[in-house]
Amino acid sequence: MIEDPSAVAPRDAKELARTLLVRLADLEEGTTAYSYVRGTLVELNLSLVRYAAGRFRSGSEPMDDILQVGTVGLIKAIDRFDPDRGLEFSTFALPTIIGEIKRHFRDTTWAVHVPRRMQELRLSLVKAQDELEQRLDRAATVAELAERMEVSPEDVVESMTATNAHTAGSLEMRLADDSPDSRLAARLGYEDNRISRVDDLESLKPLIAALPERDRLVLSLRFVGELTQSEIGERLGVSQMQVSRLLSRTLAGLRAELTHED
Repeated sequence: MIEDPSAVAPRDAKELARTLLVRLADLEEGTTAYSYVRGTLVELNLSLVRYAAGRFRSGSEPMDDILQVGTVGLIKAIDRFDPDRGLEFSTFALPTIIGEIKRHFRDTTWAVHVPRRMQELRLSLVKAQDELEQRLDRAATVAELAERMEVSPEDVVESMTATNAHTAGSLEMRLADDSPDSRLAARLGYEDNRISRVDDLESLKPLIAALPERDRLVLSLRFVGELTQSEIGERLGVSQMQVSRLLSRTLAGLRAELTHED
């Protein structure tokens, strides 16, 4: 039994891992021996995870999370490895680990929903940008990127836009100075419900103008003068109940006219 697999020298770890992989293939899954050998293989090969994770180092994603995802890829590689094929385990495991990390970035680190096709295209875009920049000694144009990636220029532009979906800025972030108006939220448009009221009022004008004079007067006293129904009744010499019925009938008629126009 190996007390501390992490203390095994790299060359010895490689030979030991090869032996344990052959041993694991002969063990029954779920047994104590299988779990021990599998766990030891994980610890012996964590250097592969650290190497792969270093390629994805970024300020937006904690390295601990990347290492954890990479370890999941390592476990999958151990479970899928076939010693009889004659491959080096590291040659087989690295693509599996890297693929798992890429899937993590593609599926879980986007600030907003982006179609999977665009997420995958973005990875190709980054690779194409690096290759063309080194070859051309300048930033590649959209047309050059489209030709290199074998996609349309529109797809390249959309992929570039999708890149911005990895991060989201706070609405309280300052854009220029420290004044209150420099906040992003203060510069964003919003839905103004009063605009729809303007349309309604314009539509109501001819309908109100067509009402009998008494109905127009009651509406004016109620909604412009803001009198109560009792006050309107006193002014017109009728009961509050009559005013209520008149208002209800008039408003129902106006509502029906507006609905009919829509």
